[in-house]
Amino acid sequence: MVHETIYQALYVQGCGELRRELDQVLRTGGARRKPRRKPRRQAQQRQPRFATPMVMISDRPAEVDDRAVPGHWESDLIIGKDGASAIGTLAERATRYVMLVHLPPRTQRRSHAGCLGGERHNSAPHLTRSLTWDQGSEMGAHHSFTIATDIPVYFCDPASPWQRGSNENTNGLLRQYFPKGH
Repeated sequence: MVHETIYQALYVQGCGELRRELDQVLRTGGARRKPRRKPRRQAQQRQPRFATPMVMISDRPAEVDDRAVPGHWESDLIIGKDGASAIGTLAERATRYVMLVHLPPRTQRRSHAGCLGGERHNSAPHLTRSLTWDQGSEMGAHHSFTIATDIPVYFCDPASPWQRGSNENTNGLLRQYFPKGH
């Protein structure tokens, strides 16, 4: 049985006291389950997201996909209420090692890429081979980041967070302690 079917059964059958208990016990604490759908194809071609072209996840070397070689990272940004606080998350694909980078408030933040570049100096160069990111605007300076650090940045397809599964799982766990809007 697929896990999605199990979740759907829990959400559909629960009512009254059972529903309240389910909401408390499930990790996300959510009362609804959103079905995953493929994004609709637009009739027009998408506008480029950044000024410099992105290198897509499909162009990553094969060694990244099989998780055999350490040093390939997935990264994202968790933003608090009104952008007042931010945490950069870095998850290493092979070892599942996680680093959290405290980022200054929005008014003092240079760029997320600049903060990650500073973190790279704290780790061994052979353990930072690549970085995979979603298409968020916080990595608009990906080209200058790659030049400054010699770390290639790869981007996921639009609306495809599962392509960075380790990092999305990490973010979900962190959201238990840093919920949205708080």
